[in-house]
Amino acid sequence: MTRPPSHAVSDDWSTYLKLMRLHKFPAGSILVFWPCAWGVTMSASITHMKPSQVATQLVLYFIGSTIRHNAACIWNDICDREFDREVERCKTRPLAAGTVSMTGAVTLLISQLALGIGLLLYAGPAATRMGLIGLVFLDMPYPLMKRWTSWPQAFLGLAMTWGLPVSWVSIVGQIDWDVIPILFLGSVSWSIYYDTIYACQDRRDDIKAGVKSTAVLFGDYVRPILSCFAMLFVASLAFAGLQNSQGPLYFMITVFGTAVHLAWQLVTIDFDVGSQCWKMFNANGDLGYIIWGGMLADYLHRSAAVMQ
Repeated sequence: MTRPPSHAVSDDWSTYLKLMRLHKFPAGSILVFWPCAWGVTMSASITHMKPSQVATQLVLYFIGSTIRHNAACIWNDICDREFDREVERCKTRPLAAGTVSMTGAVTLLISQLALGIGLLLYAGPAATRMGLIGLVFLDMPYPLMKRWTSWPQAFLGLAMTWGLPVSWVSIVGQIDWDVIPILFLGSVSWSIYYDTIYACQDRRDDIKAGVKSTAVLFGDYVRPILSCFAMLFVASLAFAGLQNSQGPLYFMITVFGTAVHLAWQLVTIDFDVGSQCWKMFNANGDLGYIIWGGMLADYLHRSAAVMQ
């Protein structure tokens, strides 16, 4: 076991922002938010929800996604503080570096969980139950997965995408089995895609520390394997769009735009350069705007048609 550096515990509020990764906002948080936004916008298209209601839902889910990401980062650092001390990029994180006490981290975690659960209650009973299932069975076990399996990114994908069925149920009242499973599977594939890119930053250190990941598992075949996950995601967007009766704007912007953006990523990235992996990980947060943009354009077009 590696001892933490002999730094004094800091009362500086900035160390707690770093513990929640808010100093890198919106990276991470935005990726938690996108499946929620897709669920809200696509369900609004078939329920004819008013634009003002959609805007309110999106704001609330964005706040909730940020809080959830805050809590997840704190919990991850609590579980991984020993591993983090062995990884160059992570050894300066507050818990690994000893600048935040365990008591301070746990207190902050409890406060974020309380805020998140309190906000979740406004989603309705069914969506609240589903959200709590995700918290207990996905968010909490995730940091331990890298000890047990080479596919922690797949488990993360389930957690990151859980906002999709939660937001859908909060509006529609039930799961649409013709749409949600397809889009859910595709979103999990996308999460595996972008988090493998993220994990490529630490491949060499992870191998030394014994940390498992798809970045380590895929090795020299990371590009062709991620290409398959990218194609699965694009196909799921197209099929879910057909099942939900989305219009031409959805297919032109969301489906075609996603295909072009992912192709650009795979052609240009050097998986052995950490700075490029971080840049491309963030690019997937930007890709979410394209995916959502087609959904929003289609929803607004439908809404305008209904009002005429």
